[in-house]
Amino acid sequence: MGKVKITETVLRDAHQSLIATRMTIDDMLPVLPLMDKVGFHSVECWGGATFDSCLRFLNEDPWERLRTLKRELPNTKLQMLFRGQNMLGYRHYADDVLEYFVQKSVANGIDIIRIFDALNDIRNLQTAINAAKKEGAHTQVAMSYTLGDVFTDEYYVNYAKQIESAGADSICIKDMAALLTPYATERLVKALKKAVKIPIQLHTHYTSGLASMCLLKGIEAGVDVIDTAMSPLALGTSHAPTESMVAALQGTEYDTGLDLVLLTKIRDHFMKLRKKYIDSGLLDPKMLATDANALIYQVPGGMLSNLLSQLKQAGKEDQLEEVLKEVPRVRKDAGYPPLVTPSSQIVGTQAVFNVINGERYKMVTKEFKGIVRGEYGKTPVPIDPEFRKKIIGDEKPIECRPADNIQPELDKLRQECAEWTEQEEDVLSYAQFGQVAVKFFEKRRDKKFGIDSEHSDKDKQVTPV
Repeated sequence: MGKVKITETVLRDAHQSLIATRMTIDDMLPVLPLMDKVGFHSVECWGGATFDSCLRFLNEDPWERLRTLKRELPNTKLQMLFRGQNMLGYRHYADDVLEYFVQKSVANGIDIIRIFDALNDIRNLQTAINAAKKEGAHTQVAMSYTLGDVFTDEYYVNYAKQIESAGADSICIKDMAALLTPYATERLVKALKKAVKIPIQLHTHYTSGLASMCLLKGIEAGVDVIDTAMSPLALGTSHAPTESMVAALQGTEYDTGLDLVLLTKIRDHFMKLRKKYIDSGLLDPKMLATDANALIYQVPGGMLSNLLSQLKQAGKEDQLEEVLKEVPRVRKDAGYPPLVTPSSQIVGTQAVFNVINGERYKMVTKEFKGIVRGEYGKTPVPIDPEFRKKIIGDEKPIECRPADNIQPELDKLRQECAEWTEQEEDVLSYAQFGQVAVKFFEKRRDKKFGIDSEHSDKDKQVTPV
C-alpha cells in the first residue's frame, strides 16, 4: 500500500465551505513559502467558486491570483475544480471556449484538473478530459457521490469504468454533501480498486462528523490520496484536519511522511486568519457544528438551509417536513439527479412549489423543465416519457450531449468584450461571468488611470452577498 498522499484544500474548498470563498491572495501570501516545503501531493487553490468570488467580491483578477500562486509554490502541484461543460460558470459552453479555458489554465500554472458533472454524464466530461490531456495536465474525474435506490456500488463501479475508458488519469470520490459513512466508504473503495487500475482519491466533508473515519476506512481499503484542510479552517462544512490525519497515520504503513512541526507553523498563520474571519463576521461559528441532518434527509446541508429560507419567505416554514418528503419524489420524477449544484437547487425549489401550491407541478420552474428536457445531460435513470410530456408538452427532448447544440462562440465573445481586454484570458472571465467581469474590468481600468471608482457615481450599487 505505502504512503498516502494529501491534497491540501485550505486555499480553495475549505474557505469556500466556511467563509463563502472570501480568502484573498493577500491572506495567503505570507504562508505560501512554508506550504511549498511540506511535500503535499497537491494544493487545491483555484476553480470552484474562487473565480466568481475574485471578480464579484474581492476585486482580484483570478488569472493574476493563479500566476502568483504558481510563483510562490514552485515545488507544489496546483489543482483546480472544473464543472465539466459548465467550466466555472452556470451554463454549458461551446467546446471551443472550454478548450481555450483549459489551455489557459494550464499555461498559467494549473497541474491537476479535477473535472465533474452534476449528473455523472460522461458525455459532458469528454471534451474537458481530452483538452486537459492535450495540455499535459493530470486529468482527474470526480464522481458526484449521492444516495438513493439507484446509487449502488455497482452504479459507481460502472461509472468508474467509463471514466477510465475516457482517458482519465485518476478518479475522485466527491462526497460534497457528507453522505458517506465509514463502512460504506470501505465497501465502495474496495469495489473500485478491484474494477479500475487508475489511482483513487477521496474527498468528503465534515458536516455530519464522519469525515476522519471515512478517510481512515478509505485508506485501509486502498485509497491513494485524501483531501484535508489545515485545522483552523477544517471541521464543520469543511474537511478533516490535515495535521490530525498526518498524526493518525504516523508510524504505520500508510505514513504520509509529512512533517507535523512544519504543519503547526502553517497552522499558526491560519489561526490568525480564523480569528480575523470570526471577528469580522465572515466565519459563523455555527458552520463548525456537526449536523447529521444530511444523513437523515439525504439532502446536503446547504440545500436544507435553502429550503427553509424559501419556506420562510412564503410564511410556510411549518411545512418543512412535507417538503423533505417531497424532495425524493421530485428527484425520482426527474431521473434521480445527484443533489449537487445546480440540480440540488432545481429539485429543492420544485419540491417547495409542489407543497406550497397544494398541487404537484401546478407551477414548474424553467430550470426544472430544463432538467426534464435534457438540457443538463442524461439523468442517471431515464425519465418516464409521460411525465416528461406533462412537464415540457410538445417541446422536443434533447437526446444528444447538450453542448453538441452550441455553436462555437469564442470569436463572438472576444468581439463583445474587446474594449476591456488587457490580457488574452479576459475573454474567459467575460464568457463565464458577463456583467460581473465587465464591472471588474471597469474598476481595473479606472485604477490604471487613477480614477477612484469606489466613489464614482456609476458604482453606487450595493454588491449582492
